[in-house]
Amino acid sequence: MMNWKKLGLTAGLSLSLALAACGSTEDDSSGDSGDTKASVGEQLEYTLTGIESGAGIMVATDNALKDYENLEGWEVSSSSSAVMTEQLGNAIDNEEPIIVTGWTPHWKFAEYDLKYLEDPKEVYGGTEHINTIVRKGFEKDMPDAAKILDNFKWSPEDMQSVMLELQEGTEPVKAAQNWIENNQDKVDEWTKGIEDGSGTVQLAYVPWQSEISSTHVISEVLKQKGFETDLTQAGIGPMFQAIAEGDSDAMTSAWLPRTHGDHYESFEEEFVDLGANLEGAKIGLVVPDYMDIDSIEDLEPKE
Repeated sequence: MMNWKKLGLTAGLSLSLALAACGSTEDDSSGDSGDTKASVGEQLEYTLTGIESGAGIMVATDNALKDYENLEGWEVSSSSSAVMTEQLGNAIDNEEPIIVTGWTPHWKFAEYDLKYLEDPKEVYGGTEHINTIVRKGFEKDMPDAAKILDNFKWSPEDMQSVMLELQEGTEPVKAAQNWIENNQDKVDEWTKGIEDGSGTVQLAYVPWQSEISSTHVISEVLKQKGFETDLTQAGIGPMFQAIAEGDSDAMTSAWLPRTHGDHYESFEEEFVDLGANLEGAKIGLVVPDYMDIDSIEDLEPKE
């Protein structure tokens, strides 16, 4: 009789422990899923990783912090494009969360699996285009060079391939020459019917890999047609100002309508816009694909 009692007690205790273990597992599981979104903010210390202060995407991000109520208490850190991509790479290597200010074309989209967070309030706008802008009088002074610049059209994938070479350590001129060698048929369309010219074309650009890529490619194309080029790096505002005041002849770096929109409007009457050289550009908040968030609204405010 005592043996039966012991057996019953043992069975009952085992069942209780099993049920307790199951209950603990369910509680832990629900706890993990319940605070996933909050833990992203906590792990990131409610900080977005940005680039240079004053860049169009940083202005848009400041607006996002104001317009999205769920971003109450969040901030964006300013650094540089290089620092941002380094921090992104480090986070991905360790499969850690990170939210960066991002744009396409950019080599990081060729290197990593990334996604844009949905932007229901459209703070970052829709797709953008990158335009070629020249100083007033340039088309008259150097019509053949102006025609080449006007014909210059390529895709985000084209630009990203040059950018990736730059990231891997190739010098800008060599990366541009490599792209031209592999895409001579496209280049031939830009220069079709244009005689070899002479003279120097002054090109201004911001020191972003996207603009380093486009500026060096068009520079090498102009050289193919007999022109010399002089390339000058500048900040965004000074770049627009240099074209408006005639200190530079051209740039292929105007991200519109949002990223450089304020600068464009400030000098709009003082230059000639030749139109888009690239369609399908985009800016926004970017995360690694492994992060379980899809929208800016998935983030939670700081407690």
